[in-house]
Amino acid sequence: MRQIDQMVAGTSGGTASVRAGDVYNPSTGAVQAQLRFSSPADLDRAVAAAREAQPSWAATNPQRRARVMFRFRQLLEDNMDALATLLASEHGKVVADARGDVQRGLEVIEFCCGIPHVQKGEFTEGAGPGIDVYSMRQPIGVVAGITPFNFPAMIPMWMFGPAIACGNAFILKPSERDPSVPVRLAELFREAGLPEGILQVVHGDKEMVDAILDHPDIGAVSFVGSSDIAHYVYERGVRAGKRVQAMGGAKNHGIVMPDADLDQVVSDLTGAAFGSAGERCMALPVVVPVGEDTAERLRAKLVPAIEALRVGVSTDAEAHYGPVVTAAHKEKVEDWIARCAEEGAELVVDGRGFSLQGHEQGFFVGPTLFDHVTPDMESYRQEIFGPVLQIVRAPDFETALELPSKHQYGNGVAIFTRNGHAAREFAARVNVGMVGINVPIPVPVAYHTFGGWKRSAFGDTNQYGMEGVRFWTKVKTVTQRWPDGGAGDSAFVIPTMA
Repeated sequence: MRQIDQMVAGTSGGTASVRAGDVYNPSTGAVQAQLRFSSPADLDRAVAAAREAQPSWAATNPQRRARVMFRFRQLLEDNMDALATLLASEHGKVVADARGDVQRGLEVIEFCCGIPHVQKGEFTEGAGPGIDVYSMRQPIGVVAGITPFNFPAMIPMWMFGPAIACGNAFILKPSERDPSVPVRLAELFREAGLPEGILQVVHGDKEMVDAILDHPDIGAVSFVGSSDIAHYVYERGVRAGKRVQAMGGAKNHGIVMPDADLDQVVSDLTGAAFGSAGERCMALPVVVPVGEDTAERLRAKLVPAIEALRVGVSTDAEAHYGPVVTAAHKEKVEDWIARCAEEGAELVVDGRGFSLQGHEQGFFVGPTLFDHVTPDMESYRQEIFGPVLQIVRAPDFETALELPSKHQYGNGVAIFTRNGHAAREFAARVNVGMVGINVPIPVPVAYHTFGGWKRSAFGDTNQYGMEGVRFWTKVKTVTQRWPDGGAGDSAFVIPTMA
């Protein structure tokens, strides 16, 4: 059986730990590899290697660091198909979707190729008599990222791309469910010319997460996962004196106004709700038609579109989506379907018990649609993270606006309309961090920034873009004067700019 090892500088890849976990092929349900978990001693070795390598990397001028980023970007393009196929085999998403996973990470690396410009500080000449003031952005040192299973290429690159471009050394702990692509990314980065010790990969579960959060030589941690764990990571990391950003769960809403193009809405909804088997924090699992007429017309178009979706193995080029990641997650999603029905919602399309001929042991869940879901239902309040779409009917615009604004999560939201005033009003007033206007999955491009509100994010800084540069650097401000003569009595008075 294939063994997946850590990537720690100065070791052969093995680990002193005897703990391990199985890595499954979600399309077949079979174990395809064994992951050797790293130990706290392995983490200590990784951090020691990072501390040794980081000062030299930070002292490398930004243009030379950018050249490594450029070479890494090219290697990502050259290996796109192989990375997507490997990713799909462990996650379960179809290969086309896996290719998008790699591509969105690659776009952050493209942004990082401009690090000589974006890491520049500020300068003020003549802030006072003979006084200049300037600031510089310097790396934190050794930093870490803890990434989820649902985007094993994109989210690691969201984190380690800006961190490394800014001069830090990075310790990555990917999900133990699909760890092969993160390891391969680190190998490609080394091939691009990244010095040994600047990007290392350790594996594990909560034991390794806690070791990272408690390690005194790790200065900053980025996390993406469920909200409860994000809150835990944030609190424990901050108590340990670290800078922490922790992105949590979501329950994104799609508001459908009466004037919306319903054919386009249905096309967008089926992709946003069921793509990647709904295992996206920016999926669109709740649709809010405004007015009963809109709801009835939307439902009439949605049902046949959902029933026409093709669920298949990850390598099926005709499939719209594949299996969920594990048997346990399949059971969890099906339990939520049962719970929603018990709460009184109308189960219009039931995806439970889906079986794919020849792959009966795969972790498949069919597309599911509920209507007449209400805000008091637990299945509405919580994140299901599966191929389940809930219709919550709203009588008017104000009610529709209120639903995502009052929800505990505030990651993303979308409005579908031809009315510019309604769209502008919605975008300005909705209490959510990322807004799409006729865009179902409003993940910002790499030179903007990603981040939700409320229980979707803990910490004050978003992912990638300039927010990422700010998170992975410290600002140092210098006030300088080159006097003509002696200090005199003014040396004992607080400096002013008068």
